[in-house]
Order: sequence, then C-alpha cells, then structure tokens
Amino acid sequence: MTDDDPRDFASSPCMAHEFEPLSGPDLARWRKAERERLIALRLAVPAEARARAAEAVACRLDAEVEIGPDTIVSAYWPFRGELDLRGWLGRVIERGGRAALPVVVAKGQPLVFRDWHPGAPLERGVWNIPIPAESAEVAPNVVIAPLVGVDPQSYRLGYGGGFFDRTLAAMTGPRRVIGVGLDCANIPTIHPQPHDIPMDMVVTEPA
Repeated sequence: MTDDDPRDFASSPCMAHEFEPLSGPDLARWRKAERERLIALRLAVPAEARARAAEAVACRLDAEVEIGPDTIVSAYWPFRGELDLRGWLGRVIERGGRAALPVVVAKGQPLVFRDWHPGAPLERGVWNIPIPAESAEVAPNVVIAPLVGVDPQSYRLGYGGGFFDRTLAAMTGPRRVIGVGLDCANIPTIHPQPHDIPMDMVVTEPA
C-alpha cells in the first residue's frame, strides 16, 4: 500500500457506484453497526500485535512529518484498542516540535487542543480519557486522527459524535490531517455526507 495517494488502498474509488447510497436513519443504523463491528475487530487484536503496528506507523510518520520549531502535532490518548502513539509524540518533542491532545469542550462543539508533554498533569475527560489539566490551548498544524474505519476516498468513520469534522471545519490556517490505524479499519465506503471532511493522508499497518 502506498501513502503518496491517500486513495490508493482498500478498494478502488471506481467501485463507489456499486454501493447503494444511505442517508438519514438508514445511514445512522449502518454506521452504528459498522462502528461496533470494526471496534470489535480492533479489540480482538492482541496487545503485542497492536504495539508492533503502532511502532511501524510511528516510523512512517517520522518519514512523513517534517518537524521544526513551529510544528505543533496533535494526536490522542489511546482508547478502545487504538494505536498508542504517545512514544512518537515524545519523539516529536525531542526533535524540537510541540505536542497536543484534543479536548471535548461540549456536545456539538469543535474540539480544542491543549499543549502536552510526557509527565504533564492530566485529568479525566469525556469517556474518562485523560486530557491535559492545566496547559494552554494551541493550534496544531498536524492532526493525527485515530481510525475506526476509513474508505478509499480518505473519509473517516469515528465514534459518532461529529467532533472531528466540526473541528476540521473550524480550523483556520494550514493544517495536515493524517488518519492512523490498523489495516482492518479499511472499508469500501463510509457513505460520506456533505458534512464529512476527508483526511489528507492515511497510514495503516497490519496487526
């Protein structure tokens, strides 16, 4: 699989016409079922295999993301079998960049990003995911997004809250969005809607 073209994986984009379009309640039911299926697949992967995949993804991110003094990279605190890239975020800081974690402010609102470094004080956020407790808000120019599912057009299936797409729509200035996950996240389509925003690049690895 090649990263240069984010659409060069899973099935060919020309297959899009073969899928019956979904919308409204039918789409909501399909996405809920597909989300549950994909999370179960991810959780079934042994922790050691996920750790190997995470390191492989981190090595590819090292090659893809140029780090400088103005680079602010947001990633995530791993949740429900997501790849753990906290070690890679630490390497971003060692290379002279800054790191951030996303924070849910309120339902229906974009995420904010807070500065983070290993050892920073944390508190419990939504779903009990740790978030920076005291650090300042920052504006990342590289956003690493965990995948529940992803299609050949780089549209991401997340957890259903809509936070990610609202956040991308609200961001100003140049930013690069990279989806990361296991190969089992690749699906033929998420049935994208007008509010869905594709990622710039996808990096997945087999377990």
